[in-house]
Amino acid sequence: MKLLISLCSLFLVISCYTQPTGRTHPESRLVGGPCEICGAIEGYDYDQLKAVDTLPDFSQSTQPIKITGTIFQPDGKTPAEGVVLYIYHTDEKGVYQQRSGKNDAGQYTYHQGWVKTDKNGQYAFYTFLPGAYPNSKEPMHIHPLIKEPNGKLYYIDAFVFDHDPLLTSAIRKANENRGGSGVIRLRQEKDLLVGRKDIILGLNVPGYSQDTGSHLRSGREIGEDVLSFTPYHVWGADQGKRVCPVCKYGRYHGLLYFVGPEESWSDIRAWLTYLEQESRARARYLKVYLVYGSEEAEAQLANLGKELDLENVALTQVPSFDDQSSEIHLMKINPAANNTLILFRNSRIIDKFIGLSPTEAHFEQLTSRLNETADNIFYLPAIEIR
Repeated sequence: MKLLISLCSLFLVISCYTQPTGRTHPESRLVGGPCEICGAIEGYDYDQLKAVDTLPDFSQSTQPIKITGTIFQPDGKTPAEGVVLYIYHTDEKGVYQQRSGKNDAGQYTYHQGWVKTDKNGQYAFYTFLPGAYPNSKEPMHIHPLIKEPNGKLYYIDAFVFDHDPLLTSAIRKANENRGGSGVIRLRQEKDLLVGRKDIILGLNVPGYSQDTGSHLRSGREIGEDVLSFTPYHVWGADQGKRVCPVCKYGRYHGLLYFVGPEESWSDIRAWLTYLEQESRARARYLKVYLVYGSEEAEAQLANLGKELDLENVALTQVPSFDDQSSEIHLMKINPAANNTLILFRNSRIIDKFIGLSPTEAHFEQLTSRLNETADNIFYLPAIEIR
C-alpha cells in the first residue's frame, strides 16, 4: 500500500483529483437519446485535461484498479485524439458519496474523473473497484460519458467486470454495446487489477451518423464481443462434436471465416490454404475456424480438410446463419455476403472484412492486421506519467 501512496503522490503532477475549473470546450450536442446525467461531464477545463486521471480514494481503497484503453474513430481502427471521457461510480459499499441528485456540471458525485485522449487516442484512469448497489442484483459498474471535439455528447455502456457473479449471461446479451462491449477483463499487475476498455465513437448510438466504409453490412461490429455459438465440427480437433469456438479458445488471435452458400469452392480452397499457412506459422497465437452457413456441405468440407491436410484450421457448419438452436444468429452474419472474416482477441472483435476475394493483396492486408494487433490490442504498456 505504501507503493500506491507514493504513486498517488507522483500522479499529483497531472492532477491526482481533477477538479472542475473553466469551460473552454465546444458547446455540447446531445445525441443518442435522453441522458439524465450528461450535464455532469461539463465540469472540466478542456485545456488542462490530461490522458491520465486518478479518482478520489484510489490510494486508500482495498482494491485499486487501472482502466486503460484507446478511443477510436467510427471505423474502429483510427485513434481519436482530444476526446473527453468522464466516469463516475459508487464507493466500495455501493453508495454514491455526496450525491447532489442534480445534473450540475461536476457536482453529481464525489468519485468522478475526466481524461482527454492523447494523439494516439489513449487514456487511463486510476480508481478502485466500486461496490454493487446494496440489496440489488445489478452488477458493480462504472458510468462513462463521451464528449467529442465536435461537441457530440452521449453515454455509452457502463463498464462492468467479467469476474462479477452478478454479470449474468442474460445481462451480457441485453447490453446495447454503445461504444462497444462494456465488459472489462481484469488481470493482476503487482498491487493493481488492470483492465482494458477500447471505445468506438458512435458505435450503436442512435442518431449518430457514421460511415465505416462498408456498404454491405455483415457480422457484429468492431469493439463488440464475439458471442458464443455452437457449430458442428466436420474437421479438426473437435470433429463430430458441437463445440463453441470462442468459449474454448484462449486470449490470443482468433479468426472466424463465415462462408455463405454463394462462395465458390475454389475461393474457399484458396482462403483455407492461406489461413492454414498463417495458423501454422503463428502456432498457438492464431486459431482459425471456417463456419459454413448450411448443413448441405458436410461432404465437401470433409473432402477439403483431407485434401488440404488441414491441421490448424477447423471446418464447421450451422444449418443457416439465422439458426437459433446453435445461437449463430447472435453473430448477425449476412447470408448475402460471400464471406465475412472476423478477427478477434480475448473474445473482442478487433477487425472484420466482408466479401474479400482470395487475392495476394487481401492476404497481405489480413497478415498486416495480424501483425499490427499482435501485441498491442489488449495489453498496451501503461501510459507514461510525466
